[in-house]
Amino acid sequence: MAAADVAQPLSRVRVLVTRPAAQARRLAEMIEQAGGEAVRFPALEIAPLSDTTALEQALTDITRFNLAIFISPNAVTHGLAYLKSRDGLPPHLTIAAIGRGTAKALADMGVNNVVSPMAGSDSETLLALPTLNRVAGKRIVIFRGEGGRELLGDTLRARGAEVTYAECYRRVRPATDAAPLVARLAAGGLDIVTVTSVETLHNLHDMLDAPARERLRRLPIVVVGRRQAEACRALGWSHEPVIARDASDEAILATLKAWRASQNSL
Repeated sequence: MAAADVAQPLSRVRVLVTRPAAQARRLAEMIEQAGGEAVRFPALEIAPLSDTTALEQALTDITRFNLAIFISPNAVTHGLAYLKSRDGLPPHLTIAAIGRGTAKALADMGVNNVVSPMAGSDSETLLALPTLNRVAGKRIVIFRGEGGRELLGDTLRARGAEVTYAECYRRVRPATDAAPLVARLAAGGLDIVTVTSVETLHNLHDMLDAPARERLRRLPIVVVGRRQAEACRALGWSHEPVIARDASDEAILATLKAWRASQNSL
């Protein structure tokens, strides 16, 4: 490898970044600092709740809970904003995060000593932790977006916990003009795709016309969990998805660098 390529490990690599617009900046900048081109195409939008009645009811008395679980950085942003508008987090409350990215979001907002997996960023990994296995008789609140997965709550209930969902934001498909991305795909202007949720993957796929979808499915793809990898396979992806160790920007960048180092044709 040339010295220039060591200094710029993503030289000539064109990466599709599909994170929500407000969250894509840091990953895009890291890709560019490594010599790559970050092509931003938000395939998911995070929106505030249209009605907060259910959230207000869920959090009428936050002090009754023993454990609070944050399911994503967005849950941290919106959940803590709501709590800080009231009485904040009680000091006795144990805090858990689904992955390193969510734990970092908590730390950035002054919440430390968080229970979180060392690797991985899904419900299955979190549920394997000892703290989540000893929950009989405990009251747990799960901060998440509207309509999230039920596995975490169902499993904790089966383990004897009382579980309440605090749904604090909405996930919607952006009204993004896909024409520039369709044109770039037609011109062979992408080398690899990054996706951080199943919903993002499906939105991305559905926002394109049939020829563009076919071109998209021929590209290598980096995902951040087994569920996204399975969704890629179900859509007929040509390449086996590459799974980052978690959903953090650092993990995605490291995975991109490792993938680039394995390529001989770029």
